[in-house]
Amino acid sequence: MRRFTGPVELADRLEKTKAMDRPIRVLAKAVRDKIKPGRVRDWLHGVPTGKPLHPPLATVSLGCFMSAAVLDRTDVDPRAARVLLATGIGSTLPTVAAGMTDWSSLHREQQRVGFVHMLANVASLGLFSASLLARMRGQERTGRLLTVAGLSAGGLGAYLGGHMAYRQAAGANHAPQVSHLVPLGWHDLCPITDLPEGRPVSRRLGYIQLFVLRNGEAVTVLADRCSHLAGPLHQGRLVVENGEACVVCPWHGSMFRLADGSVEHGPATAPAPLFETRIRRDGTIQVRPSLT
Repeated sequence: MRRFTGPVELADRLEKTKAMDRPIRVLAKAVRDKIKPGRVRDWLHGVPTGKPLHPPLATVSLGCFMSAAVLDRTDVDPRAARVLLATGIGSTLPTVAAGMTDWSSLHREQQRVGFVHMLANVASLGLFSASLLARMRGQERTGRLLTVAGLSAGGLGAYLGGHMAYRQAAGANHAPQVSHLVPLGWHDLCPITDLPEGRPVSRRLGYIQLFVLRNGEAVTVLADRCSHLAGPLHQGRLVVENGEACVVCPWHGSMFRLADGSVEHGPATAPAPLFETRIRRDGTIQVRPSLT
């Protein structure tokens, strides 16, 4: 008996064949060219709130569609379901914008699954739109059937979205959570004379890789892994943005302020953990996780 191919297996098969790499590459570049780094892109990533924007927006859209399907099974005024469908359809524009912006800055393996996720959601939106149109024409039975079909396609899209978030860690914070990995108190890192002037390097503290930058007697220390997709910050560029010294992740361009590790520009939304520093009399740098 032939085994059923589930949605994740289908996405994995597409990943192996790399059949969709060309359209993915073209579409991702088009999105990045259209929505350039800046305030709008940061808002779509969720930088101002410190959390990805796409998941809560998607929850609103899907919640409206599911609520409309539930109302279809009751005796309430059919206009209520139409309002919910219209609200869900209207909310898809910012949802799609945020999702496409996030997707354009993912790894190719994540983008392949995300591409199928997008196709499923496009089909779902088309079915919900057809459902609303049918209801407005008085074809309530057809509208209800189309809503069920839309939920099926939307469920597939949601399943793949969950796979991206929980299996592939798209949108998760990839910076180490230092509070439980580093014991309390100060820890010796290295002699200050071992650090080059003005050039970031990587140093290890227990399980954690650190970004270390020396400027004279001042030493800045952050967790080295970018919170977006764990890019090595010590390989990034040092820039000044809005009067703030920052480091730019070499993988996807996330920008972090050196003063406190906060995000200046996305796609990262979570800050880079900051370490306090001090120098002993013998020139040894000591660090501890910042409590602020």
